[in-house]
Amino acid sequence: MSDAAQPTAAEVRAAAEAVKTALDRHLAAVERRSGEEDPAVYDAFNELAAAAEAYDELLYDRYDEVTPFEIPGEDTLPPYTGPEEPSALSVLIRRDYAVAEPQRLMAQARRVEAADEDAPGAGASGTVHGALGLLFGEFEPDEIASRHKEFGLEEGDSTLWVTAADESAEPGEWLEAPFEEVDPERVVCRFDVSAVFDEEFDDGDEEEEEEEDEGEGEGEDGEADLPDLDEDLDTDLDRDLDEDGEPARLEADR
Repeated sequence: MSDAAQPTAAEVRAAAEAVKTALDRHLAAVERRSGEEDPAVYDAFNELAAAAEAYDELLYDRYDEVTPFEIPGEDTLPPYTGPEEPSALSVLIRRDYAVAEPQRLMAQARRVEAADEDAPGAGASGTVHGALGLLFGEFEPDEIASRHKEFGLEEGDSTLWVTAADESAEPGEWLEAPFEEVDPERVVCRFDVSAVFDEEFDDGDEEEEEEEDEGEGEGEDGEADLPDLDEDLDTDLDRDLDEDGEPARLEADR
């Protein structure tokens, strides 16, 4: 970033002081907590996270340095405040795809057109937009998710939220804005899928493999010291032969 846009040293110092203040407030809230889901602790936690994130950004912009703090992401949910025994629920699903192979996508749409006499007007499969409409109108979302490569799609992130409700919605009540009134405090559970998680898991595996490699014994030439299996096998065979070169007969203990 340009020098004109850089924060001043005083702004960085003020952000650091804000972190100290938020840290004291968080500790005080924890010491006075009234239960596992005390809202005061939750609010103090969010204030501390916001102050730490602001300080981290200013510190980097001004001095090109970072903090050792891991700032929680925006997907952190607040404590659940919905009914203990929900009588209704909503399942919210988002799946992202990249159109990796447009020609494959349109080819699949042409097959749908050829097999369905009631398909939209001819030529709908000739565009990516039209092909998507045909395929998602023909197949269930779960089937597309399991066969996405056949349709020329590449999976991105996905998430599923289960939210509790006091009563079922009236037919057509939320269709105009289905995702507008989502209360994070009524999310019973959520399930996220992302390549980010795979990368974190792979990094852990690589570290374990490096530790295992370092622990193996090595000879002078850098190769691991392994027993000479052929030599041991030859020795055992020689010991089992009699003077004539025939296998010695084993005598049972008397």
